[in-house]
Amino acid sequence: MKHLVIYCHPNPKSFNHAIKEAFVAALKNKKHEVHIRDLYMHNFDPVLKASDFELLQKGRAAADVQAEQNEIKWAEVMTFIFPVWWTGLPARVKGYIDRVFSHGFAFVVDKDGVKGLLKGKKVLILNTTGTPAAIYESTGMFKSMNQTSDTGIFEFCGVQVLGHKYFAGVTSNTPEERKMMLEEVKAIAEKIS
Repeated sequence: MKHLVIYCHPNPKSFNHAIKEAFVAALKNKKHEVHIRDLYMHNFDPVLKASDFELLQKGRAAADVQAEQNEIKWAEVMTFIFPVWWTGLPARVKGYIDRVFSHGFAFVVDKDGVKGLLKGKKVLILNTTGTPAAIYESTGMFKSMNQTSDTGIFEFCGVQVLGHKYFAGVTSNTPEERKMMLEEVKAIAEKIS
């Protein structure tokens, strides 16, 4: 299976990095073909510019956006791995969505309404949070984040959401808890078919 991993964290020693490494290793062990887009390593520019809109009106995209869209076209499954910051997407991930999941590529809006153009694609989202799960559960924050990303971005574009897993409280978890989380990451990867 063709699997695109979109990864975003500035620290190569982060737990997000450990998640990415465990996930990719498990995919490769199952003989998936894997491409990785590290938004920091590739220095992806998250800023949506007037020139992006000008190109869209001409039916084109900036070269960096086109490269990412080609990766998405290639992929059967996408996995986004990033931390939750201030109950949302980090700026580079938000900018990636803003620029890459553009009108005419990921969706269209016409007289009949919205049509997702990425039907047949699947997505999995793996997030870490510094906040303990009990706080996000009691405030309804997990539900809100799922609605804004899973429904508001991916389902809107026609993508099937395979799952959205939060690894919560990572800033205070013990090494044993983190090890168990990484085992769960591997199990998630092994179930993808």
